[in-house]
Amino acid sequence: MVGHPLSSQIALMEKKANTDTDSQFGAALAACRSIFAAKLNDYGASWRIMRPASITDQIFIKAKRIRSLETKGVAMIDDDALSEFKAIVNYGITGLIQLQLGAADNTDLSPSQALDLYDAEATKAFDLMVRKNHDYDEAWRGMRVNSYTDFILTKLQRIKEIEDHAGHTSVSEGIDSNYLDIINYATFGIIKLSEPQ
Repeated sequence: MVGHPLSSQIALMEKKANTDTDSQFGAALAACRSIFAAKLNDYGASWRIMRPASITDQIFIKAKRIRSLETKGVAMIDDDALSEFKAIVNYGITGLIQLQLGAADNTDLSPSQALDLYDAEATKAFDLMVRKNHDYDEAWRGMRVNSYTDFILTKLQRIKEIEDHAGHTSVSEGIDSNYLDIINYATFGIIKLSEPQ
């Protein structure tokens, strides 16, 4: 019933939930950006040499490791699933930059140029999340982290197929759309794993 105090309260809770998602998503992206900036300081934009298919494979390695940790429950090296999801976000953004610029033969971006490109792609991922979260009504919150991992691996399989077809699709989304979805699923994983259990 419109105007009923309870319906107003529900609308306020839904608005707060969306605001919480926006702030949590932004905080997760900021944490990833901080790692990206620190690595730029250590290595420069050495990833500029990587072709997009190599970045796809790097994300695949990270996602397979998360799935292995989820299945085995034991890690033999220090990086946990949370740090691997952060790496997936950063490689996903790197992949979007490489799709736009193409691979280089050397490090041809300054750290500030690389961060500007990073921010532009992170903004696209955030904007996509806001639109999808509106349409799907926070459905990601009811999902298990294992599902994010499986969806990322599925998206990677699709990207590999598209790459094997020289980037052409007949009816499906392109590589960039799949990278954006991967970034968003990984960011949801970061949020979920960062929340008190």
